[in-house]
Amino acid sequence: MAMEVTQLLLNAQSIDGSVRKQAEDSLKQFQEHNLPAFLFSLSGELANEDKPADSRKLAGLILKNALDAKEQHRKFELVQRWLMLDATVKSQIKAGLLKTLSSPVPDARSTAAQVIAKVAGIELPQKQWSELIGSLLSNVHQLPPHVKQSTLETLGYLCEEVSPDAVEQDHVNKILTVVVQGMSSSEGNNDVRLAAIRALYNALGFAQANFSNDMERDYIMRVVCEAALSKEEKNRQAAFECLVSIASMYYEKLTPYMNDIFTITAKAVREDVESVALQAIEFWSSICDEEIDILEEYGGDFTGDSDVQCSYFVKQALNVLVPILLETLLKQEEDQDQDEGAWNIAMAGGTCLGLVARAVGDDIVPLVMPFIEENITKPDWRQREAATYAFGSILEGPSPDKLTPIVNVALNFMLSALTKDPNTHVKDTTAWTLGRIFEFLHGSTMDAPIITPGNCQQIVTVLLQSMTDVPNVAGKACGALYFLAQGYEDVGPSSPLTPYFQEIVQALLTATHREDAGECRLRTAAYETLNEVVRCSTDETATLVLQLVPVIMLELHNTLEGQKLSSDEREKQGELQGLLCGCLQVIIQKLGASEQTKYGFMQFADQIMGLFLRVFACKSATVHEEAMLAIGSLAYACGPEFAKYMPEFYKYLEMGLQNFEEYQVCSVTVGVVGDICRALENKVLPYCDGIMTQLLKDLSSNQLHRSVKPPIFSCLGDIALATGQDFEKYLMYAMPMLQSAAELSAHTAGADDEMIDYTNSLRNGILEAYSGILQGFKNSTKIQLLIPYAPHILQFLDSIYMEKDMDDLVMRTAIGVLGDLADTLGSNAGTMIQNSLSSRDFLNECLSSEDGSIKESAEWTKLAITRAISA
Repeated sequence: MAMEVTQLLLNAQSIDGSVRKQAEDSLKQFQEHNLPAFLFSLSGELANEDKPADSRKLAGLILKNALDAKEQHRKFELVQRWLMLDATVKSQIKAGLLKTLSSPVPDARSTAAQVIAKVAGIELPQKQWSELIGSLLSNVHQLPPHVKQSTLETLGYLCEEVSPDAVEQDHVNKILTVVVQGMSSSEGNNDVRLAAIRALYNALGFAQANFSNDMERDYIMRVVCEAALSKEEKNRQAAFECLVSIASMYYEKLTPYMNDIFTITAKAVREDVESVALQAIEFWSSICDEEIDILEEYGGDFTGDSDVQCSYFVKQALNVLVPILLETLLKQEEDQDQDEGAWNIAMAGGTCLGLVARAVGDDIVPLVMPFIEENITKPDWRQREAATYAFGSILEGPSPDKLTPIVNVALNFMLSALTKDPNTHVKDTTAWTLGRIFEFLHGSTMDAPIITPGNCQQIVTVLLQSMTDVPNVAGKACGALYFLAQGYEDVGPSSPLTPYFQEIVQALLTATHREDAGECRLRTAAYETLNEVVRCSTDETATLVLQLVPVIMLELHNTLEGQKLSSDEREKQGELQGLLCGCLQVIIQKLGASEQTKYGFMQFADQIMGLFLRVFACKSATVHEEAMLAIGSLAYACGPEFAKYMPEFYKYLEMGLQNFEEYQVCSVTVGVVGDICRALENKVLPYCDGIMTQLLKDLSSNQLHRSVKPPIFSCLGDIALATGQDFEKYLMYAMPMLQSAAELSAHTAGADDEMIDYTNSLRNGILEAYSGILQGFKNSTKIQLLIPYAPHILQFLDSIYMEKDMDDLVMRTAIGVLGDLADTLGSNAGTMIQNSLSSRDFLNECLSSEDGSIKESAEWTKLAITRAISA
């Protein structure tokens, strides 16, 4: 088979499609029929110096992919398969991989390094392959240099794959020692030095203890700063990447090094090549992010024992940092506005300037204004654009009091520049800046309005005119209009935009029909803005919104007329259908919100539902998601009338609930089941067997993304609330499911922030299910069916109270469930509740909460408990 494997691997890279497909199929067959032999022959191919470099590299990549996958359930499967392999086979594979690290072929070494790390990621947490780190460390002291280089690369990948608690501290210390030694300027081989710097980047998460030790930290920081001054560009870039990571991981340890770091970052931004300069700017962006987070969380009131202190690095460096960032704004690229993924030094500098403004507030304004005033009217477009970009960048952070007078002076100038400046870049940035002005300084909460009856018409006219400009400018003008409309969301019965509503809508629809609307996301921007204009409109324009319904329906109808499309055209068509469904959703929500507008809208309901059902016949995930959301809104607007659509819609609902692959579609569908329950109430009963079967299947599947499970629990509550005591037949299936999930989510010891957030959303879903079930059975003759479950629900409430890591939402839902128990079960649960921890400590804590909605819930619960006890 060995000869054959080489040929298969080469054929799998053939330019002839049929040869390639045949080879891929054969490899797949080999993998399925005999996994141990398959993996063993791949590792043999990778280790064999007589084999071609191309077949060796692919062998390694296939081996790597046989150990890992993006989808959690698939990854779990692959890990189990590896762990169940025969120990002798695994040892031989691992020996072959370690041997490949000394291959003279760079690709083979690098691929082996990645595979070793994947195996380590599986085995080290299981306390297997304990000799690996020792043998890698002994490799580092060997010559030739390429062995040292590949070993350091392996250590780097290993730190990326394995979590720090799977490696003992003694090994961590030794890894860091060899990595930092490899980075030092005394290392003669540049490939070794680069591999060491990159390895440190991945190892930083392991270095908590080392960064807490002054001497070790000093040593690491010295070597990183030295590497940032290396002669080699790649070394400098990698060293700055380490600094960026250190800024966010070890912010509180940076004070002694900031002077040196400022000097080397300033030098890099001003003088170094772009790849290095970008990382040097990123360092300051990282520092800003840290300080913004700290100041937002603690609001600037630090007590002596507060665990996180703000060191105000940005404030201290402000006078020198801002001029450096302003210089970068003049280094624009000619075509950056057309390229959506563009990223260059001017964009990085502007982004960083924006973060600085958020970190220091008003202090930045006097440092930036002279630059703006000096450059805004210069003949060179670069200077005008840089001045405009600087202005737009500092609009979030400083107080409205500080900015409003400046904006009032600048606004006319900006409006004039947007239509008259000869340069497209300047117009693009001007439109973006106007959008930022409307986003941060316009709205019902502002004391001094920037937009007045005197300038509103001029602003609208200029923005609509700009929508006919080149696509990138037109798209930014749509964005500005979006925030202009949003600022009038809560203005009461009459909006200043009402007189221009028809004109605005027409201009946006015209923009969507432009030949070049596919460029620079113009079509998407125009529809998103149209949605916002409709969403923020008042009753005065309801008849005009209603007139929009047949227009958008016709657009959607036209996308469904059967023409043969290429896959590229089909993708664009799918995008357009998604945008149109999204637009209809907003219109439905707007018109369905009040009785008088709903009446006019209902004449279109049958046709709209017909269109949505046709959209489902097209097979595109994003479209399904948008159409599903729109149907949820339609159900809400139609109420019980929606029942007539269920026979035809039900199959698509079921398909959505079965869509594990595109889990967002599944999640949205679960939400729509809730909407339908609220609309139909007990008319949903005929469909409940199928829906409940599918939901319970989803809950017990390990293939469905975990984020969908909390909404499924909430949805059980919606079904119970809609069906009342008819939910009885599902109790024996739903309750055990809820109980086991409740037990899992009760304890979070040792979990990270992300896991705690997820656990809280899971708890909230479970509690919403209990609440719906309890409320659904209230006043029915079958209350006694719930009594056996009451002790468990109370125990769940007590245990999550004891954990002390509930967020406000869970707190409110939990105290509500305690009230539902008392309210529904009355005297049957009085004594039980009275003896629980929740009815005393938890209730008292909620009664004295500063959150109004928690307090209100708690007061209702207290009343319900009092009634239950006295009964």
